[in-house]
Amino acid sequence: MQEFTLYHYAMSPFSEKVRVMLGYAGLSWQSVIVREMPPRPMLSALAGGYRKVPVAQSGADVFCDSRAIADEIARLSGKPELSLANQPQAVIDFVRTTDLEVFLACVIAASDGRLLRKLIRDTSLLNTLRFLNDRITMGTRSRVKAVRGPQAKAKVMAHIETMESMLEKDFLFGDTPCIADFSAYHGLWFVCDLAGKPWLRDTPKVAAWLERMKAFGHGKHREITADQALDIARNETPRAIESAGDNDLTGKNVEVAPDDYGRDPVAGRLVFADEQTLILERSHARVGQVHVHFPKQGYAIKPA
Repeated sequence: MQEFTLYHYAMSPFSEKVRVMLGYAGLSWQSVIVREMPPRPMLSALAGGYRKVPVAQSGADVFCDSRAIADEIARLSGKPELSLANQPQAVIDFVRTTDLEVFLACVIAASDGRLLRKLIRDTSLLNTLRFLNDRITMGTRSRVKAVRGPQAKAKVMAHIETMESMLEKDFLFGDTPCIADFSAYHGLWFVCDLAGKPWLRDTPKVAAWLERMKAFGHGKHREITADQALDIARNETPRAIESAGDNDLTGKNVEVAPDDYGRDPVAGRLVFADEQTLILERSHARVGQVHVHFPKQGYAIKPA
């Protein structure tokens, strides 16, 4: 079995979501650390213009967006509870709200002087200024207009109270975790662990749940270089696709881009599309031919 490779950086909340999924799933994986913002030449070779992190790789198949990555982890580990597919509607609704609206409120509410000092300490003042400029630019181009300041904190606190009422058992929807728990985890990890906010003092069930989630850890992994990871893609071929799906654009050159924020398009030939997944075939001199996987929900597709 091809080893799973994750492109990520330490302070990335969605990377932490995937890292803890890998810990829960018990998968060994390879780690490639990337910059907090573009340019990222190694990801440009693999995934075109896609600018979000994390990105995952298995051989010559590349997975963009934590939802597509979660589907691949579910497939590799035999843990379907990590995929949004075939989940009850209550789980689907919770994940869609939490992964976007609540997550953005967490980031806004927690981003203060203390967090900036941590970023400066862990990187540099120049890197922090570049990071802030990059995120401001991305925010101005976003389709999603997030709440500001006190409103963001109020939204987060209301979400925490909702979780407190949901936690009748160890996890949000039962005795074992599912994709909803991991979607709720990374926003509160950013708020409580990274930014140090004491916002769980009055919600003991959520505080205990957060500790259970952190206890999964990140699993067994080893560091490799970007060049080593790109060599793997170059020396492999994408997984065979048995059918093309049911999209009129299949077989044609298209552009796929997120429809919320970080909306830079990726160009390629659409080789598969169904209600859950889009797969583009693209080539680059460094890696040869790769297949780039996206979730269908949350992405726009148009002819190139």
